[in-house]
Amino acid sequence: MQERYVQIYGNADVAPLDVEEFVAPEGHFVLGYVAGVPAAMGGWRWHGPRAGDTEIRRMYVRHRFTRRGLARVVLAELERTAAEAGATRMVLETGLPQPEAIALYRAAGYEDMESFGHYAEYDESVHLGKQMISSGGDDA
Repeated sequence: MQERYVQIYGNADVAPLDVEEFVAPEGHFVLGYVAGVPAAMGGWRWHGPRAGDTEIRRMYVRHRFTRRGLARVVLAELERTAAEAGATRMVLETGLPQPEAIALYRAAGYEDMESFGHYAEYDESVHLGKQMISSGGDDA
């Protein structure tokens, strides 16, 4: 993934990140395999501009496994587990040089939102969010 960032941005992702933030109950991380080979990954952590926000980080599908729907599968699992953990909104940051990622998130219902986090002031940053549907109890 970092090699891909170097290709499209000219450098690796330098946003501060602690792997412990992705260990339950602080977050969740998934790794998808195809025929025993790591193919796709992604995680969420409790982070964002509002209480109840979970931030998607490190969504990635290895090039040789693209165009198989793996990103949608990982995203659905991240949304499911975040909703189960009580998240009220999923948020993320990506960049204009990643139109495939932007298209994926928009197709999944993510919409433009206020800038936040390490890349909030970067002109090429795209900040997206999606309200989570409550999975527990009666809200009526």
